[in-house]
Amino acid sequence: MELWVDSARSNSDIDIDDFSDYNFSRIWSGSAPDVAVIELDDYHGQDEARSLIGSVAWILVRCSDWTMIPLENLVAAAAGSGTRIAAAITEIVDLGGAAFALEHGVDGLVMPLGNDDLWTEAANLVNAKLEVSSENISSIDLVPAKITAKESGGVGERVCVDLIERLSIGEGMVVGSSATAMALIHGETIPTEFVPTRPFRIGAGAVHAYCLMADDSTKYLSELDSGDEVAIISATGQRRSAFIGRLKIERRPFLILRFEAESTSGQVILQQAETVRLVQPDGSVVSITDISIGDEIMIRNDSQMRHVGIALAGEMNEK
Repeated sequence: MELWVDSARSNSDIDIDDFSDYNFSRIWSGSAPDVAVIELDDYHGQDEARSLIGSVAWILVRCSDWTMIPLENLVAAAAGSGTRIAAAITEIVDLGGAAFALEHGVDGLVMPLGNDDLWTEAANLVNAKLEVSSENISSIDLVPAKITAKESGGVGERVCVDLIERLSIGEGMVVGSSATAMALIHGETIPTEFVPTRPFRIGAGAVHAYCLMADDSTKYLSELDSGDEVAIISATGQRRSAFIGRLKIERRPFLILRFEAESTSGQVILQQAETVRLVQPDGSVVSITDISIGDEIMIRNDSQMRHVGIALAGEMNEK
């Protein structure tokens, strides 16, 4: 996604040379032979823009009252046509919608100079799109661990993590009482005869537990908030990210699962409920209420210590 300077809408007293650190790819002065400018204020503007798709290199759309549906329609219509869509943006709140319209997003953001926050957020979105495009090949190492004990964990505060998108079978979050040994907790994507699926939910565990974030840091479950981006891990170790829409915290009975792997040991405290499942080495899942000593589950083993969630070289022992 390209970032353009909208010099036609920038203060005439501003010197573009003073903003070289904005990393823009083009200066838009108001006209160019390869760009058609469309005022997208009603369906007439949308129809005009659609009629140009395939015949021009770029369509730059401006909206006096920003609306998403016409922009999404143009992004869809331009896919594979050779025409790219640029959107003129002046408010930070409109950046994300344009950058990720229909997941693909526009091909360019056109912004006036002088608003550092706007340009910083736009640069962050460029990086985010690069991460999204490469997430399918991102992975982490999961190793099998053997259950050595299953005990009552008392009653405490359980955190359900509700995402703003659905999980697939085999996906979940890695959670544990130690950041060095976190178990893969499966999403609530499997139906039972008593409870319907909640394909956006992970019954992640007790409030003290660590979970892995999208940026490879960790947070306590008690620290999570709506809008946080967590790491979603599949049974094969493939990794992607998803945003939290809601946290559901309630008092529930717990079970403690203690486990050992070749080079580590750990434990995870999870709600005593049939819908809470862990992933086994063959990709199947097992409910915490059915798991037995000697069974194996998949865990993430990390030898680094953590300070405020950030991985550091060093030793730390958490029991």
